[in-house]
Amino acid sequence: MDNRLFWLVPVVLVGSASACAATEYLTVVQSQKLCFPLATRFVPVPVTLSKEQRIQIEKKSGVAVRSSDQKVWETYAKDTFLGWFIVDDVIGKHDWITWSLALTEDGHVKQIEIMTYRENYGSEVRNPKWRAQFSGKTSVSPMVAEKDIKTISGATLSSRHVIEGVRRLLAFYDVVLSKS
Repeated sequence: MDNRLFWLVPVVLVGSASACAATEYLTVVQSQKLCFPLATRFVPVPVTLSKEQRIQIEKKSGVAVRSSDQKVWETYAKDTFLGWFIVDDVIGKHDWITWSLALTEDGHVKQIEIMTYRENYGSEVRNPKWRAQFSGKTSVSPMVAEKDIKTISGATLSSRHVIEGVRRLLAFYDVVLSKS
């Protein structure tokens, strides 16, 4: 074997390993059950945003809407409506974070969960204490990074982008899901 190629193989393997750091912590079903343990059924609600809805959400949240399609479920315990379950993606520093938002029937944050984290660092956004800062928030709650919601050293961009995602989905609730 050519000596130059022999030394290249470990470099290629190490580089490939660091690029593949995705960790799936929860599936959709696991996240649903964690957020709504009393639920007996989750009913998918297909949502495709109109141009007008996208504009309203962006104006209300201050965050760009990058996709017109949103994964949403109505959540029930038998025939009692419990709230909404939404799966979304935000960018971390370089790659996507798949996360879920559980909302009460009147649009308050019940819980957020990090489902898949795809980077080598910054997964501290899974910390329960950090995620608990969102409990009870609505679209009118102040959610400015470092002022209202603390960011995480070493996961600054990931935490800022999750905060933006929560603001965007709360505006989405107001524009699309709210029954009022």
